[in-house]
Formats: sequence, structure tokens, C-alpha cells
Amino acid sequence: MLVADHVLARLREWGVEHVFAYAGDGINGLLAAWERAGDRPRFVQSRHEELSAFEAVGYAKFSGRVGVCAATSGPGAIHLLNGLYDAKLDRVPVVALIGQTARTALGGAYQQEIDLMALYKDVAGDCLETVTVPEQLPNVLDRAMRTALARSTVTALIIPGDVQTLAYEPPKHEFKMVPSSMGISGASLLPDEAGLKHAADVLNAGERVAIMIGQGARGAAEEVEQVADVLGAGVAKALLGKDVLPDDLPFVTGAAGLLGTKPSYQLMRDCDTLLMVGSSFPYSQFLPEYGQARGVQIDIDPNRIGMRYPFEVNLLGDARRTLSALLPMLRRKQDRSWRQTVEKGVAAWWEVLERRAHVDADPVNPELVFHELSPLLPDDVVLTSDSGSAANWYARHLKIRRGMRASLSGTLATMGPGAPYATGAKFAHPDRPVIAVVGDGAMQMNGLNELITMAHYWRDWSDPRLVVAVLNNGDLNQVTWELRAMSGAPQFIPSQRLPEAGYAAIAQQLGLRAAKVDDPGQVGAAWRQALSADRPCVLEFVTDPAVPPIPPRADLDQLEKVAGSLLKGDPEAWSVVREGVKSKLQEYLPGNRGS
Repeated sequence: MLVADHVLARLREWGVEHVFAYAGDGINGLLAAWERAGDRPRFVQSRHEELSAFEAVGYAKFSGRVGVCAATSGPGAIHLLNGLYDAKLDRVPVVALIGQTARTALGGAYQQEIDLMALYKDVAGDCLETVTVPEQLPNVLDRAMRTALARSTVTALIIPGDVQTLAYEPPKHEFKMVPSSMGISGASLLPDEAGLKHAADVLNAGERVAIMIGQGARGAAEEVEQVADVLGAGVAKALLGKDVLPDDLPFVTGAAGLLGTKPSYQLMRDCDTLLMVGSSFPYSQFLPEYGQARGVQIDIDPNRIGMRYPFEVNLLGDARRTLSALLPMLRRKQDRSWRQTVEKGVAAWWEVLERRAHVDADPVNPELVFHELSPLLPDDVVLTSDSGSAANWYARHLKIRRGMRASLSGTLATMGPGAPYATGAKFAHPDRPVIAVVGDGAMQMNGLNELITMAHYWRDWSDPRLVVAVLNNGDLNQVTWELRAMSGAPQFIPSQRLPEAGYAAIAQQLGLRAAKVDDPGQVGAAWRQALSADRPCVLEFVTDPAVPPIPPRADLDQLEKVAGSLLKGDPEAWSVVREGVKSKLQEYLPGNRGS
């Protein structure tokens, strides 16, 4: 057995079934071992190493298991970095296996030689090792797997090409040899009794309690719902917590923040007590004013607690166990007027979204695309979104029900993961339908290449349904709106306007199902056809870039800057004014559909 054979065998012992990778001579030893191992774990070939990393992140997010990716030395290792940083910032367990120049050439300014330890020190600093002799294995590989799992982070193993082909020798029972063992048990942390009692006192004293949840509350959905009921609280969700609680609960206000909803903004604006669970929501301007609310935070990571709001109580612990221990200490609020106010705001907001979706646009209103999809979502769907304006409509319009999963690049907010996340999700759950919503900028950046991978592998999935919805508005729309609202600058055509690309036509050339939709009346039918297709399907929706992603609260400075940008000669000025007025009016015209 060679070192490369042992690496793959150890991965199999850890239960790794897929490695998302791209070939290169820096991992030739591993590639040869893969052939000898009968492609176990399975080598999933991407079109680019960045896509390999994103696929591994998607796989890890939706499976709860470690995602593993591999790449060659030099450029391959560099290409992995964006996806690995996405995993690190969203606290996702991913292990990277990376080749390196042969030891005999290191330090010789050899081809593709870069200082990988320095390059990866930040992204994989919790466990980053270079294998120089066979006896380092299996310890360093086991540490990488355990650390990724236990800390929900990125780890990396660098294996020089010549080491991969050495005969494997296990560590001996000798001085300066390090043995290893498999596996790691689950663990849950519980705050002390004094901290729990202090938190209960704060929450019991509050009259208008708001709860903010993130992905760290996913295993505690039932407990969050019970706490919200006892306290008469409304529940807002950080983007990464979108699938923690279903949106059909009347007290769930939806996403918070710049991409969030009006009832979530009102919940934070008017509360007197804030409970944050499993989230490091960074936008403090969308939390209560400092001094307005007493605060309690629950998080399992000491590095993420107590830094987003001046919380009175910081409980370090597992969300589920902590809430379970807290519940008996809480007193049921007899006055339910706050809850009733929250629920009334939520109901009104869903009506506003429906009216906004039916505002006329040229040719298709992007909000209509998501509004029509929402009731058609399969019960077991997995949803991914890319960054950009698509994330606005994903955050607001898609009504999550129990059993659904959804995620996006929440913290790095990078462009390009929507489609490869979907591929990773299909390998994690080949029996579940997957939908990716992607802007045309992200589609040109990464998505078109990912269609090749989908076309290559879809026959291996027991449920072949994978829908990629492309919002084709010819514009890097989110940045265009940020230029207007934050910089007071008009749309800059050379940076913002995208070249035309036939997304549906390209998909058809690859043997996928596809349709181009430029008629609002065909949006629902297109979704229904795609969700019943016998293979992956690309829906190219030709949408209006002038439909504004109106934030839950626009301050005077932002409004002045938008107005100033239009007066400076924004080429879409009239369309922006027209669509903006029609969209905003829907908040004040109950029962009407703007046109």
C-alpha cells in the first residue's frame, strides 16, 4: 500500500463517499490510487477547482457531513480558496487535500511551487499540515477530519507528489511517533445554572420580546417555537437560518437585514427584549437601538458571542440543550397584544409581496418569478441561491415549509456558489429535488460551467430534478442598486452591463431541458414543467432590472442618493422611477394590484 492508497482507505473508514476535485500532476499519486481503489470514494470531477470547493460546501451544508475536495499544487490550490473561505465564514466542515511539488524540488523556485502553508494559514489555520513522511499518517488526516467536524471549519492536508507514491508505513510504538484513532463523538455544551437564571429573569421581564435565529438553531427548531409561544415573541431569521422555522407560522417575520422584510424590521425596532439564538448576524443597524432592549444571546462558539449587540447575558452552549433548560424557567406572557401585533404585520407583509409580484414590468417582474415558485415548492426541496439581487427575492418571497432545506453564501456573500451548491446537494440527496436561483452575472461567472457537470452526472441521481433559474436582466443588478443608493452614482454601463448569453440555448446543447420565459403569463407554467422534467432544467427568465430591491427601511440619505444618481444621467432613470413608485405603492394600497 502506498501513501495515496492509505489516504483513500482512511477516507473510506471515515465514511467519505465523494471527493469533489479536479485533476493535476500534483495529485497524480492520488489519481492512480483512485483507479486502484475502484473510484472509492467517488471522484466527482468539476470544471474548475473553485467549483470543486463550492460543491463540497453545498454537500456539507445539506448533508451535515464533512465535504472533501482535492486539487493539485500551485494554481489548483489557489483556485480552491474562494470556496474554502465560503465554508470557513459560514462554519461548514470541509477538508481540502492538496498536492505539492516534490520534496526534492521545494525551495528551488520550481514550477508551480508556492508556499502553501503560508497561503492556507488563515483559511485552514485550525488544522493545516504538510505530510513529509508516511508515518505522519493516519494521525494528520484523522485530525483534519475531527477538527473540521468538531469546529465546523476548514482544514487542509498538503501532500507532496513524491510522498504520495512512497510505501505506506504506519507509526511505530516508538519515541516521536504519533498514533491515531478513528471517529469523534457528538458533544453538547450547557451553560451554568446562574447564567440560565439570569437569562430567564431578563426574558420574563420583557413585554415585547423579539427572537433572532440563525443556522445554529437548526437542531433546536421545536424549542425555539416553544420559547416563542411562552414569551409571545415574534421570530426573525438571519439568511443562513431561513430554513430553521417554517414561514407559514404566523409569528415568523422572515429574513432580517438589508435583504429582509418589513415585519422583521418592525420587530427589532419596537421590541424591548432580544433573544438571539445560533446567529452572528452582523448588521447591527437592523437590531434594536442600543439601550432600547435588554439582550440574551445563545451560541456554541465563544468567538461569535457577545459582539453584535450589547447583550446583558451571553450563554455559551448548544442551542437545543440551552433552550430546553431555559424553558421551565420562563413564565408564559398573559398579555398577547405584542404577539398579535407581530402576526398582523406578518399577514399584511405577505399581501404586500403578492401585490408587488403582480406589478407590471418589462418584460417579467423578478418578484413574480419567486412568487409563482413559492407554492409549487416540493415538500422535500433543497433550495440554493446565489449572491446578488436574486438573494433579495429568495430571502423575501420563498415561503419555507417544514422539511425543506435552503442556503446561500451567507457571510462571504461571494458570487458563484448557487449552481455548484446545487450539484453538491444532489450528491448529498440524490432522491430530492433541488432548485438553484441564480443571477445572470453569477451564471456567466460559474454557472454555465456547472451545467456541464450537471449534464455529466444527472443520470446517477434517483430523482433527476434539478432546476437552475437564471434571472436574465443584462445587469449586475445588486451592485447597480448599491451604486445608486450608497454612492449616489448612476449606473456605469461598462462595469454593469452584461453581454448577452443564451442560457436556455446552451443548456439545450448540453442535453438538458430548458425554456426561455419573457411572458409574465408563462412563469407559473414554466415552473411546473421544470419541476416535472425527467432531467435537470434551466429556466431563463428575462427580468426587468429596474424593479427595485426595496430594503425594509430606506433612510433619507439613501433616498437622496438614489435621486441624485438618477439626476446625474442614469440610463435607466425613468424605468427606475416608474417601477420604484409602483412597488412602493403596494405597501399603501391594500387589496389592489398595481399596474
